[in-house]
Amino acid sequence: MKGVVPVTLGLIGFGAMARDIVACFPSGEIDWRVLRRGNATRDLPEGIHAVDSLGALIASRPHLVVEAAGHDAVRTCLPPLLAAGIPVVMASVGALADPATFAAIDSARRAARVPLVLPSGAVGGLDYLSAIGHLPDAEIVYTARKPPVAFSSDLAAQARETGQAITLFQGTAQEAAQLYPKNLNVAFSIALAAYPSPVTVRVVADPAATGNQHEIAVSSTVGTALFTLCNRPAPTNPQTSAVTAMSMAAAVRRVLQEREMGA
Repeated sequence: MKGVVPVTLGLIGFGAMARDIVACFPSGEIDWRVLRRGNATRDLPEGIHAVDSLGALIASRPHLVVEAAGHDAVRTCLPPLLAAGIPVVMASVGALADPATFAAIDSARRAARVPLVLPSGAVGGLDYLSAIGHLPDAEIVYTARKPPVAFSSDLAAQARETGQAITLFQGTAQEAAQLYPKNLNVAFSIALAAYPSPVTVRVVADPAATGNQHEIAVSSTVGTALFTLCNRPAPTNPQTSAVTAMSMAAAVRRVLQEREMGA
């Protein structure tokens, strides 16, 4: 709208997810400041401006920063951003499975009293998990079932040859997030919501899967629950559900609305 000053937001990374997040906002609504690996500035669309360092991103004083670049970016960028008083909306939640990373980020967040937002991403029902997580008998099993192409070309070929689903992993959410940093960030989001109850994670490559399928099965003294979601993969990234970028964008809008209401 003419006369409206764009809101300045930071963005770490400009891969498939970041592009999808940007596409969720009308042109001209956001003044994006993008920090990319190697400080690459090529192929940036109109209205998106590169910054050449984390210091320059902080100096631009964005209203918030969206992380969409992976676990390494979380470790190096989030503590300084939070310490500078800048809210962060985080995609790579699985990076918090590393105790040192978690401690550094939590310390910076608490000291600056600034929000660190963990969107629900590809799943729902996290409020239910938070409600029953303290029950001593709660049992929670999360199954991620995706087409083999979401994992590796070798695995895809194996699954096509056998036509059978392959269980790649069963264990804790922390192990899953570290073994599959591009596929299982959502597993650690579920574990954080359900804490202190443990979450058993199953990872299945299934040639019959019609999309990225997520199943959360819960049993406790207060009842049972089964959350099943089947998400279409992002067109340019089969490892990620298309709805994940929309969840990130919704989280950004909530932070901006809360900031406006508190101003």
